[in-house]
Amino acid sequence: MSPKELRTILQNNLDETLFQLNKLLSGQNLESVKPVLKRLGRNQALPHWYQQLKREHALPNLDGKTIGSIIEMLFVSVLETFTYRSYEVSNLTINPAKGVDIPELELGIKSPSENFCTSEPFFSAYERLLGNEYDAVILLTDYQTAKKKPPLKIKIINWQYLKGSQIADRNLCRVAKIHREWLFNENRAQAKKVLRFLAYINQQDWQAKHLLKMIEVLNDEKGIINRIEAAIKHYHNSNLKNEKAGKELIPIDALNTISRIKKISPLYLGVIQAADDWVINTHKDFARIPNDNEWNRYLSSPLDGMIGMSFALQWRYHFASVFKT
Repeated sequence: MSPKELRTILQNNLDETLFQLNKLLSGQNLESVKPVLKRLGRNQALPHWYQQLKREHALPNLDGKTIGSIIEMLFVSVLETFTYRSYEVSNLTINPAKGVDIPELELGIKSPSENFCTSEPFFSAYERLLGNEYDAVILLTDYQTAKKKPPLKIKIINWQYLKGSQIADRNLCRVAKIHREWLFNENRAQAKKVLRFLAYINQQDWQAKHLLKMIEVLNDEKGIINRIEAAIKHYHNSNLKNEKAGKELIPIDALNTISRIKKISPLYLGVIQAADDWVINTHKDFARIPNDNEWNRYLSSPLDGMIGMSFALQWRYHFASVFKT
C-alpha cells in the first residue's frame, strides 16, 4: 500500500488509535506491543522505561523530549498491532534524521504539552508559509501537569491530523493569500519581496509589526495611511510609557521609516520597500529571495496554515490555535 493510502486508514481510525495509545501510556496491553518495542529499541532491547510502565503504570521522571520519543515508539506500536493489523504493512521505523518521523508513512509526529509548543529543526524560512513536505499527527499531552504530580502518568488529551501545508503560520498565510494574485499580476519582483518579508518577519520587532499591519491592507491606500498614523501614535505613546518605566525606547529610525512611506507613490511600493529594507538590515545576507522551487510552491499552495510559527535557531511551533477553537 502507498504511504497516502496508509495515512488515509490512520485518519479514518485516529480516535481509536489514540484510545489504544492512551491504554499503553497507562501501562495496559504492553505485552501486545513488546515485540515491536524490542525491534524499535536500541540494540533490539526493550526500552529502559518499559518495565516500570508495566509494573507501576507510570513512567520514570523524564524530560519532555524523552517523553516525545516514548510517545513515538508507542504510537508506531499501536499502528502495527492495531490500526494496520488487517493490512499487509511492512515494519515501520522511526527515523527523524530522514526529515520525517515515520518514513514508511511519510508522516510526522509532534507531541506538544499544555503550553502548545514544540521546537523543530530549521531548514528554510519559507516553511513558515509553505508548511512541511509531510503531514503530521499532533498529539497534545498533559506532561506539564503530570510532571508536577509524580509518579509520571502521561496521557494524550487531544489530537489533530494536519496536512503538511497546514503546518504553517496561520496569520502570515492569510496575509500572503490576500495579496498573492493581484500582486503577482502587478509586479512579480515586488511580490517576491513581500513573500520574503512574511517569511523572515520578527513580530516582536516594533517596526516589523507595524509594517505587517500595512501589508495586510496593501492594496488600500486609505487603509495604509490609517495604519501609518496609528503606528506614529503608538510610537509616541509607547515611548512615553517606556521612558516613565525606565525601559529602552523604540529607536527614532523606526518612526522615520514608517513616516517616510507617505511620501512614496503609489503607497504600496513604499510599504514594500520599507519592509524589504527591514529584512536586509535585520538579517543581512541570511535573508534570501525565494528560490524557484519555493516560489512555484507558493503560487500553487493552498496557504492554509493553522498554527503559529516564530523563528530563531529552530522553529518554535505554536499549536494553540489548533486546539483552542
